[in-house]
Amino acid sequence: MKEQIKYYESKLTYEMDPSDLFASLETDTNLVVVDARQAFGYEKEHIPTAINLPHREITPESTQDLDTSKTYVCYCDGIGCNASTKGALKLAKLGFSVRELIGGIEWWKFDGYATEGSMATQGAAIQCAC
Repeated sequence: MKEQIKYYESKLTYEMDPSDLFASLETDTNLVVVDARQAFGYEKEHIPTAINLPHREITPESTQDLDTSKTYVCYCDGIGCNASTKGALKLAKLGFSVRELIGGIEWWKFDGYATEGSMATQGAAIQCAC
């Protein structure tokens, strides 16, 4: 039983769902959303406030200006994509506090939240605490 509790606690420490991210973005200025996909995916559509940091480009040099006191929430397309996992792993190895968004941008939209970009979708908009 203790191992199972530990497993679920760990899971919640390192993952969050779209509704948790949406609520957090409205109140928490210590979160940075990271789109870990390639630039063309970000330009097409991304979560508002997100920065584009493709996982293949995450290096000590490309992250040197990031604030290490913040928590970085990585996402990608969704279930069929592992860019968020690769990005989260690379950022964690570089010493950043990281979480992964469950379901990526697809579940973000499924839950009714707006996106930005050339193919933006309508939905609930973040009243950012930024």
